[in-house]
Amino acid sequence: MEGVITSYDFVHSLYRTVIPHPGDRIPFEPRHALHLVAALLPMMYMAYLARRPDTFLLRIMLLPLAVLSILGTFFRFAVLEVGYGTTNWGLASLALTTIAKAIDYAWRPEGMLKIGEEKPGVSIKSPNRRNGSGSPGDPDALTATSSVWQRRLPAWMYDSLELLLTNRGIGWKFGAGVYIPKEHRSLERSAFLSETLASFLHSFLVFDACESFIKLVPGLNTPEGGTMFRPELPIPQRYILSTAVHIATGSAIVAGFDLYYHLSTLVGVGLLSNEPSSWPPVMDHPWQSDSLHIFWAKRWHQILRETFFVYGGFFGGLVAGNIGTVFGTFIGSGLFHEAGAYGLGRGFDPHVVFFFALQAPLLILERIWTRSSGHRVKGIYGRLWVYFCIVVLGQPLVDSWHRRGLGGGYVIDPRISPSRLLLIPFLRWFTELLGLHSVSVLLG
Repeated sequence: MEGVITSYDFVHSLYRTVIPHPGDRIPFEPRHALHLVAALLPMMYMAYLARRPDTFLLRIMLLPLAVLSILGTFFRFAVLEVGYGTTNWGLASLALTTIAKAIDYAWRPEGMLKIGEEKPGVSIKSPNRRNGSGSPGDPDALTATSSVWQRRLPAWMYDSLELLLTNRGIGWKFGAGVYIPKEHRSLERSAFLSETLASFLHSFLVFDACESFIKLVPGLNTPEGGTMFRPELPIPQRYILSTAVHIATGSAIVAGFDLYYHLSTLVGVGLLSNEPSSWPPVMDHPWQSDSLHIFWAKRWHQILRETFFVYGGFFGGLVAGNIGTVFGTFIGSGLFHEAGAYGLGRGFDPHVVFFFALQAPLLILERIWTRSSGHRVKGIYGRLWVYFCIVVLGQPLVDSWHRRGLGGGYVIDPRISPSRLLLIPFLRWFTELLGLHSVSVLLG
């Protein structure tokens, strides 16, 4: 027994050497950004090696260094400024994403191949010819870079950056079969930029409104966090409020992804001369899903698809084939989200992993229904099923995040928030004018 305790103490001490206790983290300052960049260098070098033949052993040897440098740096610093603690979640999530990339670069003996390659840069059809980027508009060859930069940068640098910047894996073997939402914007450059800017502004307003609404709920607007299931309210009002907070949080997440992606698109196309076709939409109206399969495989974003496969899907597939891949991928998703939330400094909560792990048996239920009834899950009943699985069963997940301070952090600075500067003061004045004093108090 003493030996077991000693082993546990050793492992715990080793763990805390790499990932300090939240109370021991170093306050983040701008000068520490260089530390974060330096921690990524081994992973970036692995991206270079992954596009070079006969580098498997070197990549495997570099993997522990890459993982330890990222974990030991990104989890060592913390933003302590009141109201901006959610930045720590972002840093933790970025660390986990880049570690997944490093693992992906390391464990493939052949390296990271594009579709149609037999070796890095060598086409199957033309063994002596090195590949470049695919033609713009070809769904199997879309990348986040353009031929303009291919001419300006050294070939090795362009190749490495192309691999580092891809997430969905469009045009790469690891992204084969990924769903690409249909493009509704014009592909003429100026029109594309105008439409993307309009979408960016729309996403900004939606995100700001959702974030501002959540902060009106008592307890959710503090860094310490609070539950969205307000115990002082009668049961009907309690769950009406929790559902509203849940939907607002989900809408903020959707708008946040769109906001980030639209901004990246404007930079990529407007400043870096990328082809508009290389920036297809990141979401496909997830609220319109009429089956869980459609929701997770098509309408929800696929940016972290490979990340979840690395953290669970690969091992699940080794154990139980296709079903194991499904279970493992969702468990990997839950572990990723919970480890990211750990960056808030409020410990772990199994509710997060449970919600994502639950999606696998729910998807199997859909398949059983289709096979037994001969009818695919779809239509209004399919949509109600999706809303039940996401909006009802997902509330403990979102509550877990808010209890640990998600709603208390600012993503949009209050000084540039249209909702806080204009909308909420107007609603407060209007409700006071109507004599709705209780609503006015709620609006602060």
